Amino acid sequence: MTTRITVDPVTRIEGHLRIDVEVNDEGRVSKSWSSGQMWRGIETILVGRDPREAWLFTQRFCGVCTTVHAITSVRAVENALGLEVPVNAQLVRNIIQTAHAIQDHIVHFYHLSAVDWVDVVSALDADPVATSKLAESLSDWSLNGPHEMKAVQDRLKTFVSSGQLGPFASGYWGHPAMKLSPEVNLLAVAHYLQALEVQNYCNKIVAILGGKSPHIQNLAVGGISNSVNMNSQSVLNMERIMMIKGWIDKLEHFVKSTYMTDVPAIGAFYLDWAGYGKGVNNYLSVPDCPQDTKGTKFDLPGGYIEAGDFNKFTPIKDFHDPFFHKGVAESSKHAWYEGDATLHPWEGETEPQYTDFQDDGQYSWIKAPTFNGKRAQVGPLANVLVMLAQGHENCTKYVNDAVGIIKTVSGASDIPLAAFESTIGRHAARAIRAGVMMDTLKQQWQKLVDNIASGDTDSFNAPVFPKGEIRGVGHHEAPRGALSHWVVIEDAKIKNYQAVVPSTWNAGPRSENGEMGPYEASLLDNPVADPEQPLEVLRTVHSFDPCIACAIHMVDTEQKPIVKVKAL
Repeated sequence: MTTRITVDPVTRIEGHLRIDVEVNDEGRVSKSWSSGQMWRGIETILVGRDPREAWLFTQRFCGVCTTVHAITSVRAVENALGLEVPVNAQLVRNIIQTAHAIQDHIVHFYHLSAVDWVDVVSALDADPVATSKLAESLSDWSLNGPHEMKAVQDRLKTFVSSGQLGPFASGYWGHPAMKLSPEVNLLAVAHYLQALEVQNYCNKIVAILGGKSPHIQNLAVGGISNSVNMNSQSVLNMERIMMIKGWIDKLEHFVKSTYMTDVPAIGAFYLDWAGYGKGVNNYLSVPDCPQDTKGTKFDLPGGYIEAGDFNKFTPIKDFHDPFFHKGVAESSKHAWYEGDATLHPWEGETEPQYTDFQDDGQYSWIKAPTFNGKRAQVGPLANVLVMLAQGHENCTKYVNDAVGIIKTVSGASDIPLAAFESTIGRHAARAIRAGVMMDTLKQQWQKLVDNIASGDTDSFNAPVFPKGEIRGVGHHEAPRGALSHWVVIEDAKIKNYQAVVPSTWNAGPRSENGEMGPYEASLLDNPVADPEQPLEVLRTVHSFDPCIACAIHMVDTEQKPIVKVKAL
């Protein structure tokens, strides 16, 4: 006999996601469905508009992944035009996107998914002194002292005694799948609270360069609107650049002394979860942090790994690589759209056709992307594996560091690379990627300083739109994985626009030939101890860091008012 479990909505994510699973008599998931529950429609809004303003609309896909859509959108139009982008503009964009990625990774672990593994209430039984000793044995983070741990425990006691757990409400406390000691739980809660302050350094960097955060305002097709003048107080000058450096240093201390030790240390207690959640093991990642005006040289590599085999690795070289351009397609057979064809994004259609949830039919607003006809997983795990396949030095070092911590804490003699292809492995990969992003952020800052010092102050090349039709694609290795925007422009107006986003790759329904997407495939054979508290389902889904607002394609046909806001 099977038990059907529906988690709707999945919380601690952005957007509306529904997950259905069937659990067999052995307490294992035997079937699964992933359903995006809203339709965005921005592609339709963009048709007929000026391509230079598309980025202002697309970054409203989501209030979390804002900069990524803005940057990818201008890249798509620039690619269509063959437009070169000044080096200063590339570097400023790179600083914005790497700072955003670090913020996203910190928030995902501590504030969105750690409570799947950390029993917060158990921290009330911890010894703050023992917690401090444990923390200081792992890292040199400056806020690991016994005084800080006692203060956090007292704060938590106030939450509990008031009957309100604040940000820790609605957790599966005491669940049999929780394994951490009270001291480890207290340590995690302390770093949860400290991370709230640290992640804001990233937002400050983005806001200084982008004008605001979220929804930056400094981009333009052809570069950025930031003027560069070291002698002016009203533009990008050395005072602002040095202010950014101070925040970068503070970020690095937390990322490398806390985040990159917490994840493998906690993961060491959950090594059994290295055996769950693998799912689709074709991995796709795109190159990023362009270093030249033409988008042909990158600091971060991209590529495609088939079946998890490094011998079947193909690099994606640059913004113009036909291997990527020709490989992407989307199926709407099991999505709520007209037609069931698998189409290249330049030919993509987004005409809604809702049918209700059909297990064997249409059941999601998300399409099903494929790469060279196969399902692919994107995200930090794919990115880390691609970097390893290309011999990225710092990534290799951080993987070895993480393995060392896991061995020390768990006592395991060996942690194979295949262990990363799992639910807990995706968290480890995200922490490793945060370290690489931290290094990259520092490098891009230094390159910007050096380039300006050389006398280069250019930041914008004006676009010129030809008559007739042109096509372009912009891509970016966003925090959740490979993101691409595809634009068709005719007589300087948008004719078609499609965004194939990371959570489309991972959260998509079955493809035209019935292949499961990464969420769905990763849930198969997962244990579920208590169908009334399906913590294990959430663990695997949260490991992808779902962000559904930009993956779905919501429209209110009746146009009913939802809320009115009055300014006082």
